[in-house]
Amino acid sequence: MIDTRTAPFAALLLRVALGVWFLAHAGLKVFVFTPAGTAQFFGSLGLPPGLAYLTILVEVVAGISLILGLWTRLAALIGIPVLLGAIATVHGANGFFFDNPHGGWEFPAFWILALVTLSLTGDGAYALRPTPLPSQDGVPATR
Repeated sequence: MIDTRTAPFAALLLRVALGVWFLAHAGLKVFVFTPAGTAQFFGSLGLPPGLAYLTILVEVVAGISLILGLWTRLAALIGIPVLLGAIATVHGANGFFFDNPHGGWEFPAFWILALVTLSLTGDGAYALRPTPLPSQDGVPATR
């Protein structure tokens, strides 16, 4: 049974944490590896180097959107291909556990599950643009 008094705050915590993770990963690519270095790394994987800039953009936009609660469900779903790409190109061959050399696919997979959960749950408390709640009669309920 879902506690409707606390569930919005659980979604808020999940939404903000996922947004911060996206911004942290974008920041790593921008401030530590640099966009050019990230593009070079993508190229070394056989990917188009320009995809690095798109990845950074998606991480920044998804991160900000999730933190603020703007189009939460869409932002959560848009972040998933970035993580699937990380599993397919970098982490998948390193085994399951993320503490394996070069990081396994455990953390990106868990992150994907958290994003899917958030997309199913919705915005939660303190969202700038809350998703209307479904209702039995077809008219969106209010929060």
